[in-house]
Amino acid sequence: MTAAPTNRAEPPGVRGMTPERQRIAAEALQSNAIFKALASFGDFYDFVVSVFRKGFTRRFQFREFVSQAWFITTVSFWPALLVAIPFCVVIIFQVNQLLIEIGAVDLAGAGAAVAVVREIGPIVSVLVVAGAGATAICADLGSRKIREEIDAMTTLGIDPVQRLVVPRVVASTLVGIALNGLVTVVGLVGGYFFSVVLQGATPGLYLNDLTLLVGLSDFIAAEAKAAVFGLLAGLTACYLGLNAKGGPKGVGEAVNQTVVFAFMLLFAANSVISTLFLQLKSGA
Repeated sequence: MTAAPTNRAEPPGVRGMTPERQRIAAEALQSNAIFKALASFGDFYDFVVSVFRKGFTRRFQFREFVSQAWFITTVSFWPALLVAIPFCVVIIFQVNQLLIEIGAVDLAGAGAAVAVVREIGPIVSVLVVAGAGATAICADLGSRKIREEIDAMTTLGIDPVQRLVVPRVVASTLVGIALNGLVTVVGLVGGYFFSVVLQGATPGLYLNDLTLLVGLSDFIAAEAKAAVFGLLAGLTACYLGLNAKGGPKGVGEAVNQTVVFAFMLLFAANSVISTLFLQLKSGA
């Protein structure tokens, strides 16, 4: 005795869909993902415009700025120092090895200055500001968001962007500039030690060649890059922190997204600024 066949409906999206319907569903999902990405980009653009507008037209929260600048400095200073020393030393050591092979080790100062001032200083600032400072900002604002402190501020007529975001963005920008100066000094001192003590460069020539290929304009461009990096990291952290949802898990996800998105923006900005600066310098 055989069981009567049952007429069960196939679950949608599994076997019951024809290839044509599967293709249409995939295109719909893809267009939906693109729409969400564009919507998020538009929200971030509106947020950035709001930060700049309120930063220049509203009363600046100086006390909050000082507090946040000190806070970001405390979480970024030692990581910047500990990252700068090995990072700068490894790059300079490899550059000096190449100079030794071609018999030009006395140009170690020029190579160290180019590597540290133009790229290593801003890049290390990127890593530390985005990895330590921005994540701390995002976690702070995200925890305020899930505890409904942001909603309470809005209810009381206090603008969270003007009260919380603007001071943090300005603090992140200035700390990024300061970190770039710190990394530059540490990198050049470490380069002197490795070049002169370990690789046989002449001390006087090392110091004299520091300005052979790098001048004040290069340092100003590096500081400008560090400022842009700090600005972008602060904006990204504040945006994701204020939009965190889903409890503590959502705050953790926002912190992770801060690192990823900040790195993407900062490295893209680094490429654009470096290209424009070198083009302008070569044209001049």
